[in-house]
Amino acid sequence: MHLLYTLIIGLIVGAVAKLLMPGRDPGGILVTMLLGIAGAFVGGFLAVALGISDGVNNFDLGTIVLAVAGAMLLLFVYRSVSGGRLRA
Repeated sequence: MHLLYTLIIGLIVGAVAKLLMPGRDPGGILVTMLLGIAGAFVGGFLAVALGISDGVNNFDLGTIVLAVAGAMLLLFVYRSVSGGRLRA
């Protein structure tokens, strides 16, 4: 059941990150879900490294914000590396 919750929250976080960052992004529902899950890892890691939080370890507004920020950072890096081009 925990995996199902992780996938659903990842989808929501990835969708919010894509909505907050204007522009076209590749991928459908699976890529959006993976973006949200990876964003939670990145956001949690950075929060712990900077000493501002103990990471993403429970379900509250702070962890959702960290996950969205991490997903947005991943989108930014992807767009920078790909040069703004969409790859098919």
